[in-house]
Amino acid sequence: MPRLSDTMEEGAISTWHKHPGDKVAVGDVLVEIETDKAVMEYEAYQAGTLAEILVPEGQNADIGAPIALLDDGTGSPAPSVPAASPQAQSPERVVSLPEAPASTEPAVPAPAVGPAAVPATTGVNGNGNGGARPIASPLVRKLARENHLDLSHVTGSGPGGRIIRADIADLLVTGPQAPAAAPAAAPTAVPSAPAAAPAAPVSAVPDQAAQPAAPAAEDVRGTRGVPLSQVRRVIARRLAASAREIPHFYVTAVADAQELMDLRATLNTQLTEAGRAKVSVNDLLIRACALALREHPDVNVSYGGDESGVMLVHDRVNVGVAVAAESGLIVPVIRDADTKTVTQLGAESKQLVALAAERKLTPAQTSGGTFTISNLGMYGVEHFTAIINPPESAILAVGATTREPTLVGDAVVPRYRLRYTMSVDHRVVDGALAAKFLKTLTNLIEHPWMIIA
Repeated sequence: MPRLSDTMEEGAISTWHKHPGDKVAVGDVLVEIETDKAVMEYEAYQAGTLAEILVPEGQNADIGAPIALLDDGTGSPAPSVPAASPQAQSPERVVSLPEAPASTEPAVPAPAVGPAAVPATTGVNGNGNGGARPIASPLVRKLARENHLDLSHVTGSGPGGRIIRADIADLLVTGPQAPAAAPAAAPTAVPSAPAAAPAAPVSAVPDQAAQPAAPAAEDVRGTRGVPLSQVRRVIARRLAASAREIPHFYVTAVADAQELMDLRATLNTQLTEAGRAKVSVNDLLIRACALALREHPDVNVSYGGDESGVMLVHDRVNVGVAVAAESGLIVPVIRDADTKTVTQLGAESKQLVALAAERKLTPAQTSGGTFTISNLGMYGVEHFTAIINPPESAILAVGATTREPTLVGDAVVPRYRLRYTMSVDHRVVDGALAAKFLKTLTNLIEHPWMIIA
């Protein structure tokens, strides 16, 4: 199972394009895999014949777990492995190694190998190094040299167990780790089992035999189980971790959006006459947030972790837009949003939303975000709070733009008002900084020509 996105921990087999006995060429689409963000095609990196499918359609497998056997014609036949429990399969069961000759020397226990590990032997990885060093991409080897990293304990998630940059991302942040101390030798003497607990007094045990059996509770809810999609499972896991681990702090503001709505109406009239696509309120808000982030770079940050002792400041402003797709919540990312016009942002946003609905987003289109906007205004929601999308430090929850009686001078007139709440990670963004950001954002909304200037 390959790693097809930065947040992927397991994948579900959607469709096999090859079947046992089919010839496979390099570049052929082997299988479609459902990740936490999209359904993606996985191409073959080696040629051969598909010998056996280990994980059938509809089942999940952890990253690095074998999902099929490919016979390249150079090794001995692979043993048959039951496909019912892919999580229990390990590389030792998938690859056949020559039987070792009998020896009178005492056997040395082999180190435990996790499901994602690939034995570093010539017969398995085919690189001819005989296990001298782990397989790694040139970029990983360069980064390892520059940062003095030990790759011998890193599990590769690339093709053939190759170590790729995503596998050492945590090491690049935390630095080289000292190897764990060897566990102390187990004592030779086996301690005797503890004495059995004394039996409870008879008077303390209720007389169950005298009580009639309680009837089974009737299910009055009409309950039925519906399997969770891969996306929904990842959403549940990530958002639960975010709400549990990140100290959320909420700041709410309201803006007079009358001029923003007037500007949008004027723009759309001229765009329609020119045969161009209209812009939405969300497109204007994306641009406004990007400009506010550029003015307040301390909000465009991420918490590096308790052990790293650093705060990651992002020089690029990449705004994620929460999309309620049929499969679940997806957050495609618009990169360098502060350098694009409102019409460019609108065109890219529409394209990403369409791809999200069809589950055709690529990993590059769903990663690298530094700030997220979640807009429920189109559903009539006036105010809500959102959960931060890790590893970002802030998310803006935007409500509906509604007409309300507003005091202008000495007169009460109906004007458009817009409410929004920003959730911030209080570990790296203080309340005063969040308030300054919202003040800048509110000023842009109330003076919208600054957004398109």
